[in-house]
Amino acid sequence: MERKIILTLFLIFGLYYVFFFDAIPVSWQMVFKLIPMILLIILALRSHGEKSYKSIIIGGLIFCAIGDYTLQWFIVGLCSFLIGHLFYITAFSKTNNRQTPVSAKVVLIIYGLSMMLWLASTILRTGDAVLTIAVCAYIIVILLMGWTSFRTASSFAIIGAFLFIASDSVLAINRFITDIPYAHILIMATYYGAQLFIALSIVQYAALRNKMLQ
Repeated sequence: MERKIILTLFLIFGLYYVFFFDAIPVSWQMVFKLIPMILLIILALRSHGEKSYKSIIIGGLIFCAIGDYTLQWFIVGLCSFLIGHLFYITAFSKTNNRQTPVSAKVVLIIYGLSMMLWLASTILRTGDAVLTIAVCAYIIVILLMGWTSFRTASSFAIIGAFLFIASDSVLAINRFITDIPYAHILIMATYYGAQLFIALSIVQYAALRNKMLQ
């Protein structure tokens, strides 16, 4: 019952922020942005799961929530999200329930190289080498998160990781390459979806692990 209430509140506040962002007073926008993440952290804390995996995922959620706030200072927010992804990578890597399919590796490598070349060549024209390096490092880390998500054998973890890649891809293209119609909706809908599925993977991974141990 408690989980259903938290999930319902998450959907209400998340959808409100995604679709009615312009109606929120500027002074309250950050509050409404963070409420869904706070609810997911509470959901994760209240979830029954394998202790180590759960703790590391919660760490990732917390750093991503910090990133939500600090993204107004782009490099600081980027670093916060990067740390959050490192938490997720650590959690996924510790599971080792299955190998990452070769097809997924090939897709991630090709996609990652393409995005790095595209973004780096554009950002370098501004002369900002530090930002270029930071963005390339971030791309490597988030793709590694997608890579390691397969090790959990949790469909929720995999969906969450790839939604995160989609969200950050839209954000990067919209910020550095060209304006994307409905960018806010695309970025935040996939972002909240990613975090939701990663949080839900705590329970799913525990069920998969218990099944394997039986």
